[in-house]
Amino acid sequence: MRIAVLSSDYREVGGREKFVFEVTERLSSRHGCEAHVFAARWQADRSSVTFHKVPVIPFPRWFKPISFAWFADRLSKTGSYDIIHSHDRNFTQDILTHHGLPHRTWVTQIRKKRASLFDRATAWVEEKGITHPGSPWILPVSDLSRSELKKAFQIPESRMRVIHPGISTKRFFTMDREPCRAQILRSHGFEKSDLILLFVGMNFEVKGLDRVLEGISVFTEGGTKNTRLKLLVVGKGDEKAYSKMASDLRIGDQVFFAGVSREVEKYFVASDLFILPSRLDTFGMVVLEAMAAGLPVIIAGTVGARDIVSPDKNGFILSEKNLIADMTGSLEKLMNEEFRSVMGKNAKKEAALHDWDMVSDRVMDVYRMRLQQKQGNGLVGMI
Repeated sequence: MRIAVLSSDYREVGGREKFVFEVTERLSSRHGCEAHVFAARWQADRSSVTFHKVPVIPFPRWFKPISFAWFADRLSKTGSYDIIHSHDRNFTQDILTHHGLPHRTWVTQIRKKRASLFDRATAWVEEKGITHPGSPWILPVSDLSRSELKKAFQIPESRMRVIHPGISTKRFFTMDREPCRAQILRSHGFEKSDLILLFVGMNFEVKGLDRVLEGISVFTEGGTKNTRLKLLVVGKGDEKAYSKMASDLRIGDQVFFAGVSREVEKYFVASDLFILPSRLDTFGMVVLEAMAAGLPVIIAGTVGARDIVSPDKNGFILSEKNLIADMTGSLEKLMNEEFRSVMGKNAKKEAALHDWDMVSDRVMDVYRMRLQQKQGNGLVGMI
């Protein structure tokens, strides 16, 4: 099968970019597709695909999404491809993997700001591509994303299928917990008996670090009980402001900041629990990484990875109305080592179902169905 993959960035850094890279490489090597990537920037050092440069006009800023869509659309139509699969907002495609929310929804309802000229241009390109007469099939990365897309564009269910991001399970399954834990304990001055609650995020505000601190303060009654619970924060944000917040909540001695790490896998494997009460995450790949490391997870219902979390089996989903109370209740249950161990094993089993090989198989199944439809074999949508 000859495929065209449209993505402004083709690299291993970033959630969306990694999805495109890992799946496309496997479509080429695992499924024998002749893959052509149309991108503005790419990583070619370990790639088996053919690249095509898509020009982008960066100024004025509002013209950037329009220019990528126009050039990518024009260039991809010259190669007689069986499937055109876009991961960016584009004018025409057979299949669109949508990695977020409708742009207009994101701007007005989540960021709660007035749409700029750039926002309006981005939303216009998105609408043109999704409502194109060619009726592209849409692959949202979570049910949360699917429901918002359906609401915004009235897309029939027959044209949609959720395909979650994946993970390289081998990275986690082959790591030895004991040396990793010993290293992390030593680096941050933890005791062996400490229970490490891990938080990973590059935007502390959106990812809900303030919610975690408030929940720990309530759970420990201001640092007077359950003191062996320690919060380990990995990522980038205003450490000074959140350190002050922890001190004000009287849990400063229980909160540790590790900064950005190139060996974040070690932190997952060394920890005991994982938490991500994001205000909005269309998926949240760190949740899947935590589960692959065998950690029970605590997430907000506004995290798309809720699709793979089974309450009381491999994690907990916090309601928005009772988020802090739910969080403290979850932590109370997870203080039990036996219960925590069972949940961790279940989390690892769930993560094993989301290896990138399996994700690429699911995408390939959609390709075959879409190609059947294009060839006039009577298939009208995904099953």
